[in-house]
Amino acid sequence: MTRLPSALRSAATLLPSWRDYRQFPKTWRQDLLAGVTVGIVALPLALAFGVSSGAGAESGLITAIIAGIVAAVFGGSNIQVSGPTGAMVVVLGPVVATQGLGVLAVVCVMAGLIVVAAGLLRLGRTITYIPWPVIEGFTLGIAMIIFLQQVPSAFGVPAGPSSNAFMAAVEALQTVSGAAVWIPLLVVAVVIAVMVVAPRIHKAIPGSIIAIIIVTVGVNLAQLPVATIGALPDSLPAPRLPSADWETLTALLGPALTIAALAAIESLLSARVAASISDTGPYDADRELVGQGLASVASGFFGGMPATGAIARTAVNIRAGGRTRMSAIIHSFVLIIVIYAASGMVGSIPLAALSGVLMVTAARMISMATVKTIVGSTKSDAVVFIVTALITVSVDLIYAVGIGIAVAAFFALRALANSAGVYREELPDPKAPGDEHIAVFRIDGALFFGVAERLLARVGKIENVAVVILRMSQLQILDATGAQVMTELVHGLERRGITVLIKGIRPQHLRLATRIGVVSSLRHENHLFDTLEDAIEHARSHIRRAEHGLNPA
Repeated sequence: MTRLPSALRSAATLLPSWRDYRQFPKTWRQDLLAGVTVGIVALPLALAFGVSSGAGAESGLITAIIAGIVAAVFGGSNIQVSGPTGAMVVVLGPVVATQGLGVLAVVCVMAGLIVVAAGLLRLGRTITYIPWPVIEGFTLGIAMIIFLQQVPSAFGVPAGPSSNAFMAAVEALQTVSGAAVWIPLLVVAVVIAVMVVAPRIHKAIPGSIIAIIIVTVGVNLAQLPVATIGALPDSLPAPRLPSADWETLTALLGPALTIAALAAIESLLSARVAASISDTGPYDADRELVGQGLASVASGFFGGMPATGAIARTAVNIRAGGRTRMSAIIHSFVLIIVIYAASGMVGSIPLAALSGVLMVTAARMISMATVKTIVGSTKSDAVVFIVTALITVSVDLIYAVGIGIAVAAFFALRALANSAGVYREELPDPKAPGDEHIAVFRIDGALFFGVAERLLARVGKIENVAVVILRMSQLQILDATGAQVMTELVHGLERRGITVLIKGIRPQHLRLATRIGVVSSLRHENHLFDTLEDAIEHARSHIRRAEHGLNPA
């Protein structure tokens, strides 16, 4: 009975509260301006990500609206802006291509429920276990995939049949022919030029929306033959509960898990970065997962895509002065106005223009300063970074993160193993008769599965001694394997008639050593000592008793 109130209090921390908006009466002007600014920036990105994923521009726009509101209300960040992102497009595109557009709502809801469950299980802080080189390698790989995915549209040809972005781009380029290819390339060039120049004039200028307006007006005035977004609805669709049979659900479980993992990772990374670069307060990682999961579920009900926190839009929100989650909500209402008031004009935007926007977005995801820092730091970090990026591009995003973490863990364990050691020490002065038959070994660092047997083998080979003192006060890490190897060592030495004394074992290590059998393998329970002086004196008493033919104890 006593657990129920505690459980309820814990669950209540994952729910929205009036405290989320207590600053809004003071900051509404900044939030309003930031929301409008982010809405303008988000429009071309939402359209582009929707088209690039295969779900359509409408789906990207709906995701930015519905997920943007739900994640802002239920999420754990005060400043995060959510919606469709490039990383999600990379994962979702193959699913739509192989399973069909009809599974979009189902996989969206499934992935969202998995993310909600992760939040309820308090798994939010697991993001801290992902090393920085893995995150940056992952980001670099995603940026490369996004760029490669835009190559076919930039040349006005369909993407190749391959599921690999690089191969699909190569296959698409092999079909390029005729003079018509220069029109989409010109559109892309203009968009890139405007987006590059605009921030140099003023950082607040939304280069992407200006570029799209320029090329859309130019293409329509010149009546150039380029593919456009096409007709968009002039209102939000009614929510609909997706349905699927058991076979479909089983087939989509793998993609849903992948999408959920990506949504969780990207959202938490974005929220963490936002909290570090703004002074709007910390974020709640578990609540953020719940909010992002509910956002994807709601998006699926309205025909949208899975959503994540979007670091690019979040950064714009922070730079524009956003202070509370109302700025993200306002950004969604700006997009709602676009649907109801300007869907016809939006539908005339050339697809090549969206490709140009995403190419610039992909390029901006890559920080050359960060790449140089990681590659120039240590060999192990450089290997982790490069391996993660290559696997992201060539194989799979989630595999890339998993393998990147595994490679980083290998190097971390190797470094930990190198820090461990067993060192023989001289007995302190003044010397006593029989000291040559006492050996003192100091165990440093870590005694774990990777090094235990190798380190303790040196102690086991000791000759011409009667007593071995193991100094363990400098031992930082002891696992079950290390304790088991110690047990075998003590047994082996005692069988050879060598008495083992242990000095300075830490309380947490003593508990493990007792459970595994290290303590019981000692000749006597009083062979544990807190100080080296006491251990040496006891060892010398053993030598004296042995010299007089007495049984040592």
